[in-house]
Amino acid sequence: MIRDAEMAALPAPDQEHAGRTCPLAYRYPATVFSRAPEITCDVLYIVGGLYGNEPALDAVLDLFDREAGSKRMVFNGDFNWFDIQPDIFERLNSRVLQFDATRGNVETELGTSPDDSAGIGCGCAYPEWVGDGVVERSNRIMGRLRQTAAQFPEIAKRLAALPMHLRVDVGGRRVAIVHGDAESLAGWGFAQERLREPSHRQVARRWFDLAHVDIFASSHTCLPIFHTLVSPGRSFQPVVLNNGATGLPNFRHDQAGLLTRIAVRPFEGQQGLFGIVRDGLHLDAISVRADQHRWTSQFLAQWPAGSDAHVSYWNRIVDGPDFEAPEALVTSED
Repeated sequence: MIRDAEMAALPAPDQEHAGRTCPLAYRYPATVFSRAPEITCDVLYIVGGLYGNEPALDAVLDLFDREAGSKRMVFNGDFNWFDIQPDIFERLNSRVLQFDATRGNVETELGTSPDDSAGIGCGCAYPEWVGDGVVERSNRIMGRLRQTAAQFPEIAKRLAALPMHLRVDVGGRRVAIVHGDAESLAGWGFAQERLREPSHRQVARRWFDLAHVDIFASSHTCLPIFHTLVSPGRSFQPVVLNNGATGLPNFRHDQAGLLTRIAVRPFEGQQGLFGIVRDGLHLDAISVRADQHRWTSQFLAQWPAGSDAHVSYWNRIVDGPDFEAPEALVTSED
């Protein structure tokens, strides 16, 4: 994430910084979440980073259909990415936009003219630990996806009109749904790499205080973390729920995606992977197991060997990242 002082020192966006730039239009103050909720429910699904994976969307909808009672589902950005085939792009967006949604950097850039986005690239605001090759390929993936989106101007308008964040109340607890972090649509402040830093954890605690929320739910950084930030004096210990990706594997040798479920009752099913129970509220990471054969066939038809998305993502699609599920559940008392 790029903070205010760093933002002021950055040059104007240009091709040299494309993909690493944090546009000013992506920013908002943490105090924006100190507001009444737009949604109140007993069961909340947060689906971040679908990345154009239509079979994963099928699996998500099946899981959600099984839930009873007062329920809502929010797609919190980057539900597009690999879906450059026009029929898949149209079908996936039409289905997602039947539910609540916020825009990620992908949807934001798809809804922005190429001239206005010059020098921004994918809008990912990649931090220093992400290699230049990944950044350059992501910029080209965005360029190719733009070509598809240009065939569907009405969908692009709907994507551009989506909010950057939402406030939801679940079981009397205040939830802020973002794509990136508490200050930027493409912020990396809820990445596990950032939350390993004690100084940054203090920043995150301050965000909770400014936002007057109990839970921040995010994705963007593409690896999951459920991180409790112990804060003396709070009746409900604040927690960051980052589901990593719904449309990509999140753990070594496991091809499942993840979604975040926040509910007043426990999850009934075999897909619950790990979670937290706090003051009667259930905070769970739910496995999303798609039809892998169909998904890999769709992916390869759009992104064959040697293409940018294949180079960046194929190994993760077939074998997962170098990360284990126990590493995703963290409590910090400092």
